[in-house]
Amino acid sequence: MKTCETILGTMDANLPLRIARAAVFTVVCLILAAAAHWFAGGATPTPRVLLFSGLVIMTITVAVAGRERSPGTVIGLLCAGQAFLHVLFGSTEAPAGLSRQGRILSDLPQHGLGVSVGMLTAHLTAVLLTGWWLSRGEAALWSLLRGIGTYALRRVAALLVLLHQDAVPKAFVVPLQPIRGDIRPLRDRVLRHAMIRRGPPILRVV
Repeated sequence: MKTCETILGTMDANLPLRIARAAVFTVVCLILAAAAHWFAGGATPTPRVLLFSGLVIMTITVAVAGRERSPGTVIGLLCAGQAFLHVLFGSTEAPAGLSRQGRILSDLPQHGLGVSVGMLTAHLTAVLLTGWWLSRGEAALWSLLRGIGTYALRRVAALLVLLHQDAVPKAFVVPLQPIRGDIRPLRDRVLRHAMIRRGPPILRVV
């Protein structure tokens, strides 16, 4: 027999909820990728590139946002999105952005490899922290939705009890536990070992 918590635990997200969650993920992913690309010496992505990449990430995220996703899935999707945006921003970068990057790298030629490794490490750390933050928000949102759903279903079940007891769904009926052990009346069990001391005195025969 399924309880209301079990039913709500396996529920799917409707389209508005999918779009809302996907929009938050897409905005965070774009901001993180654009900031990392700019700090690495690249040019700021154009609005057309941001719109195209946002639509791609939004479409994929809506498709996989049918249910609550684990922290590993959220972080994995964020890493994949960062890799896609890094390649896209680099391939669509204007020549001015390339010259700016060349000037920055030419200022520190002897530390070029160190800067690249440092930026990659910083970006990966930011991705992991952001993915963990998004996964915590995902878990909190679904926990809130399950709590609201459980409260609403219990209220509906209580209303059905008042209207008609036969109309209560079996999923919300709490079965009574059977009585174990001796089911004889309490009076018989209490008086079974009682010693009767009242009555006429016992005559002693001398």
